[in-house]
Amino acid sequence: MRHLRALCAIADAGSLHRAARQLGVAQPTLSTQLTRIEQALGGPLFTRERTGCRPTPLGRTVLGRARPLLADMRTLVREARAAAAGGDSRPRVGSTASRALAGWLRRLRRPGLEPTLQMDVSANALLRRVTDGQLDVAFVHEVEGCPLHVPEGLRTRVLVEREPQFVMLPADHSAAGRPVVRLTDLAEDRWMVDPTVDGEWDGVHRMLRAVGLDPRVLHGDYHTAASLVATGEVVTVCQPSSQSRPDTAVRRLYGDPLGVRLLLAARTRAELDAVYPALEEAYWEVARQSTAYREWLEHTGPRLVPAS
Repeated sequence: MRHLRALCAIADAGSLHRAARQLGVAQPTLSTQLTRIEQALGGPLFTRERTGCRPTPLGRTVLGRARPLLADMRTLVREARAAAAGGDSRPRVGSTASRALAGWLRRLRRPGLEPTLQMDVSANALLRRVTDGQLDVAFVHEVEGCPLHVPEGLRTRVLVEREPQFVMLPADHSAAGRPVVRLTDLAEDRWMVDPTVDGEWDGVHRMLRAVGLDPRVLHGDYHTAASLVATGEVVTVCQPSSQSRPDTAVRRLYGDPLGVRLLLAARTRAELDAVYPALEEAYWEVARQSTAYREWLEHTGPRLVPAS
């Protein structure tokens, strides 16, 4: 089954490099594994090209049999785990970073049933865990221009079709006094981006390049970025529900040049229906708490903030 998962990952990712990253192994290790699989099956399964890997006719045949086998195995594991847990129906939740998360988990709690949580910066990794039966649902974001790979068989529901990304900058920055900041106002600033977040660096790079900027870039996670913004070292993109603090300011970017799509994924519609209303309530709750985002929704967004 491990070999079949590797073959499907290579086909879905389109390259050994991306597949190895998704599987959490080194590329040479995956390449060696693929060679052994091809030797065992009697022929090449993929053609290696400069642009990536493509299944051969034999590869397509094997993949066509491998996918239902993997799906059956996931069902077996999921049902066995449920039986072993005595019918434990605690929702197993996965999520990328979101201020709505606390409110969502609070709404999902029931007496004696505490949701479990797995966080990951990679939306694609969370989607694979749902497919593999390790999670029941995953709340993820998809950076504009960098589509996620949603595994076959997953059901999705869009929470927000396009959430604009704002900018977090030091409170004493010269642009912080304006409600809307132009990217050219930040031409001399260093930016911090988390390259491990699926699509984030590509999206930010595309946004800056579109206005002719090529700034200095540091790599770091959200918490590090917020700390360095507070000390005046960097600026960074942020979710619009982020809150300004005494030492940082959250502002809308002129023209809303970068957006993400927020979606919930599960294996069945029933699993989506069980948790989506709580997520929707939690999201709009934090949206109302952000002055900048609330103003955007009321004057620019396609939907008014729901009434309290």
